[in-house]
Amino acid sequence: MSKKVYCIAQFLPKEGKLNELFKVLQALEPNTLREDGCIQYTVTRHIQSPFAEGESYPIAFNEIWADNEAFEAHCQRREIQAFFEEQCVSEDGLVDKFNVSIYSDEPENYDAPKLKSCC
Repeated sequence: MSKKVYCIAQFLPKEGKLNELFKVLQALEPNTLREDGCIQYTVTRHIQSPFAEGESYPIAFNEIWADNEAFEAHCQRREIQAFFEEQCVSEDGLVDKFNVSIYSDEPENYDAPKLKSCC
């Protein structure tokens, strides 16, 4: 059974703060990529395309975690909690709005094979 967790964390910066916020988010990448269970952690910018005209915040982290426990451990790190407190919650922060969502690649009621234990 796949236990991977996919996270999209989107950020709407305050007026005129896009580049500054992008740099702050980039600074979170090195330590996060060292975490056990972190498969991918990349901050990205929205770009225009006639083939992708959906609504989105201009900055998004695209994350893949080995499992939900790894994702939740990441969310509890002091560096990550400080980012949300200082940039998303504080009146002085760079973020106007944010949206963090996680996803699974398993269909509902997936009939996962059961592996036999070796011992």
